[in-house]
Order: sequence, then C-alpha cells, then structure tokens
Amino acid sequence: MTADDPLAHWIAGDETYPPLIVGRDGTPESSSSLGGVALLPGSFNPLHAGHRGLAAAAELQSGLEVVFELSVANVDKPSLDEPEVHRRLQQFHGYSRVMLTRAPRFLDKARAAPSTLLVLGGDTFARLLDSRYYDGEDAMHRALREIAGLGCRFLVAGRVQGGAFRAMRADDVPAEFAGLFEPIDEARFRIDISSTELRGG
Repeated sequence: MTADDPLAHWIAGDETYPPLIVGRDGTPESSSSLGGVALLPGSFNPLHAGHRGLAAAAELQSGLEVVFELSVANVDKPSLDEPEVHRRLQQFHGYSRVMLTRAPRFLDKARAAPSTLLVLGGDTFARLLDSRYYDGEDAMHRALREIAGLGCRFLVAGRVQGGAFRAMRADDVPAEFAGLFEPIDEARFRIDISSTELRGG
C-alpha cells in the first residue's frame, strides 16, 4: 500500500471509515458525488446477468442511477482482503460505479447511505423479512422502523419459488411497513432460474 493509494488506504482502515465511491474507471471519488441514487447490494462473486438485468430494471422503474454496493465486512464470513476487493471491483470497470462499505446488514447500509433506494433480488427480500436473521420478530421490526426513519425504501424483484416465478405481494410485508417496499414490474425484470444457477454453481 502506498500513501497516495486511497483505495488501499480505505481497505486497510476500520469500521469508522465512511463509504468509498469507486468510479467506472476504477478511480475513487468523493462520497459527496453519490447524490440521489439507488443502491444494489451484493457480494458479486461473480457479477452476473441477473445483477445487470436487475440494475437496468431498477433504473428504468425508479429513474435513478443504480450504484452497486459491495460490503467488505460480512455477517458470517471473513472480511474481504485487498486483492479480493480489487478482483471484484474489476468486474465493474467501464460499467458502473461501486460503493464500498463496511455494512453487512441492511440497517448498516441504511445508516451508511440514508435517503437511498435499496434494490433487492427476491431471495434477499425473503431474508430481510425473516426473523431468524434477527434476534426475533421484535428486533426485525425495530430494524425496519429505523431504516424507514433514515429515509430509505426498497425496490424488490420477484423470484423463483416452488418452480414458478413469484412477484412480491402486499401480504408478504407486515402492514406497518407496506409503504417501505415497491415491487419491480414483472415486465421489466423476470428471471426463472435461481441465483445459484446464474452463478454457475
């Protein structure tokens, strides 16, 4: 790492570091350049056609630029090291901006980027509303209330379920949080294979 390498400096930092925006040319940008965007979080290992299609659909529906969000910290996996961060970022070169964070959970992402539209695939949406990923249902509701209070909303894609494609429905969401979620129009984005199949594994 060199003193004039802001990306390496950020990766070597700690959880107090603010998010870092990486431009389409791979050059770090000021976080103030983010502006009003939608964020599509993921591990992007690898970036695949499903991610690209979801980003295109979200841009069309929201009218916002989609910036991909890559967290170097994970809930149940080791943090990404510098070579791995560079490898994953290389996939976006010439294609999209990326926001690097240390925000493994959606509440962390909302705190890192308040007043942001968060774009979710169907599998991720299911986990977001599964109390098993929290300390119970009350904790899940507290997290969603804080996300709403931070001005964030969710744009949600459908998913394959039981061998058939299923779009998000109003009764998938607790009534208190109905205004927090918006389904992506099926005509804009529909993929009938799983994320695992898209990754080729």
